[in-house]
Amino acid sequence: MTIKVFGHKSPDTDSTGSPIIWAWYLSHCRGIDAEPRLLGEPNTEAAFMLRRWNLDKPELLEDVTPEDEVVIVDTNNVAELPPSINSAQVSEVIDHHMLQGGLKTTAPINITVRPVACTATIMHDLMGEDADKMPDEIKGAMLSCILSDTLEFRSPTTTDVDRSLAEALAAELGLDIADYAAEMFAAKSDVSSFSNSELLRMDSKAYEVGGRKFRVSVLETTSPATVLSRKDGLMEDMATVAEEDGVDQVLFFLVDILNEESVLFVPNDFVKDVAEKSFAVTVRGDLVSLPGVVSRKKQIIPALQV
Repeated sequence: MTIKVFGHKSPDTDSTGSPIIWAWYLSHCRGIDAEPRLLGEPNTEAAFMLRRWNLDKPELLEDVTPEDEVVIVDTNNVAELPPSINSAQVSEVIDHHMLQGGLKTTAPINITVRPVACTATIMHDLMGEDADKMPDEIKGAMLSCILSDTLEFRSPTTTDVDRSLAEALAAELGLDIADYAAEMFAAKSDVSSFSNSELLRMDSKAYEVGGRKFRVSVLETTSPATVLSRKDGLMEDMATVAEEDGVDQVLFFLVDILNEESVLFVPNDFVKDVAEKSFAVTVRGDLVSLPGVVSRKKQIIPALQV
């Protein structure tokens, strides 16, 4: 049986790269047949990583069956996983997010959840000495995941473990971190080919707070003006996306990587109230700046109040 390794829906760089990394480890170091899968099209930064390191894009996976053995990485949230995940044979979870609940397994499994910035960082440690066997393309994927999730060490989720591993990988690959990160972020910022609804879903996670369901969307960019020029269209489509996705509201945070701040779009009074309660700000108009807020995992989700 081939083990399917996958991350969350709306795959970012970590949820694209980590399944590739772990499937490589299982196949080449532990002799276990494994293949990476994606639960959606990768974002522009993740697509850049695949091209840059000559990695095949994993096949898309719509759902799983009771016969499927799977490893879940970079999430433990059932809302971000295939509809039938609780009927599959989950053998392992590797993650760096808070526990969400709702995930059920058919037998005891290995679970590793650690407070670091990136799933790939955890994988490197779990590999032990086998990490020395990684070819350049796997090292490149691992470095990309870390730089993406830490925003080149700007995110408050960054740990010394993430930073030291990234620096070691970059040295082995002969890369300058600042130059390579700039390439990644430029790719992430090119969203010209995406519709408004695609932007709202591109890097988003479903969360429930106080009985209200949200799609919490984050768009990280080095060119915020490009996205702000589409503000009116994005505002109009937020209600449609919320209705289609079965949530009460889309919360859209535009993260300015270089200035280390976010702008929250405020399409209605409900989001205005959420913003003021959650971030201790006064909202005037349809945008509100959140200085220093760049991490959904550490600064946005834990702060949300309704």
